[in-house]
Amino acid sequence: MEVGERRLPKRVGNAIHAVGRRKRATARVYLSEGEGTLVINGHPAEDYFSSYLDAPEHLEKTLKQPFYATGTNGKFDVKARVAGGGYTGQLEAVRLGIARALLGVTEEYRTPLRQAGLLTRDSREVERKKYGRRKARKSEQYSKR
Repeated sequence: MEVGERRLPKRVGNAIHAVGRRKRATARVYLSEGEGTLVINGHPAEDYFSSYLDAPEHLEKTLKQPFYATGTNGKFDVKARVAGGGYTGQLEAVRLGIARALLGVTEEYRTPLRQAGLLTRDSREVERKKYGRRKARKSEQYSKR
């Protein structure tokens, strides 16, 4: 790969493959023409995340955000394999994967996705716990006497 060259999502059969990551979660997303079904680890997205989320509107808003930004809601099917992390990390990893896969459809989607902030990988990770401390930064309470 040349310097400055962009790595676009790969075409696998009739699907477009992209990877999304967030915290410790990794999502492999396969985007294909369809009627808008979201399947995660072999289950519909609502069923997969139902035990974690109280409000299905949050799931709808987060996962379908790239489709709303590009105006392609209901035009693509999504199959995702996600591993690691918690439900928030997995949810946002799938969202990044969908946004990256949409770039494989057409490069015209880059501007609306970039403006919505959906192409930026959130690099924040949990800081490790240090010895002699209660958590990563919290220390024992100082006692003068």
